This record gives sequence, structure tokens and C-alpha cells, in this order.
Amino acid sequence: MSRLILTTFGRPGYLRRAMTGGAAGFLLKDAPAAELSSAIRRAMAGERIVDPGLAAAALSEGDSPLTPREHEVLASSREHATVAQLAAALYLSPGTTRNHLSTIMGKLGASSRTEALRIAEDKGWM
Repeated sequence: MSRLILTTFGRPGYLRRAMTGGAAGFLLKDAPAAELSSAIRRAMAGERIVDPGLAAAALSEGDSPLTPREHEVLASSREHATVAQLAAALYLSPGTTRNHLSTIMGKLGASSRTEALRIAEDKGWM
């Protein structure tokens, strides 16, 4: 069965995950109707269909620089206001948690964990 994903979220990380997950294609919903209908027919015929601009962005963006643990720390930071709360939820010491957050912010060029989270979400890594 061919799966063609139509989305409003044209983020390189989303494209990568969709294609890795077996999607036949990934297009933005705002594409012209004729293009969308053609893409559906082509996907059903077995072609892989990807929005060209998004494909170029995905290639230039690359994969997430975060390790799985850093990803977990950053994702958990959405729900926990303080480092102590975040550390307790992840069964880490506050110092280790601060080190992870500092590394994450450095890798993403962010000045805060909120900004790091926004950057990772904008790139589709979260």
C-alpha cells in the first residue's frame, strides 16, 4: 500500500522521518490541485514523490546533531519547569542535566533551552 503524506509542516526532519517510515511521498498541502492529483496517481503507480524544495532543504539541513539521550532531555524539558524537576523525571543529577542542556544549546546554537526546543521543532527533529 502506498502512503503519500500531505502536510502543512514542510520541515526537513519530518520528511526524513516519513520517508524512513516507508512513505511513498511527502508533499505540502498548498501545492496546486493538478500537482497533488498527479502525485497521488504516481505514488499509486509505485513512484516516490517528494516536494523538490523540501528535498533540497532536507539534504542541506542534515540529521539532528543530538544524541538519543540529548533528544530525551530536550523533549522532557517541555514538561518540567526547573532543572531539578527535569533531573528528577529523568533520574539524573541536576549537574548532569545542566551539562546535557548546555551541550544541546551549544549544538543547536541556542541561548536557552526554550530556544533549543524551538529550533529542534522548527527543523522537524522533535
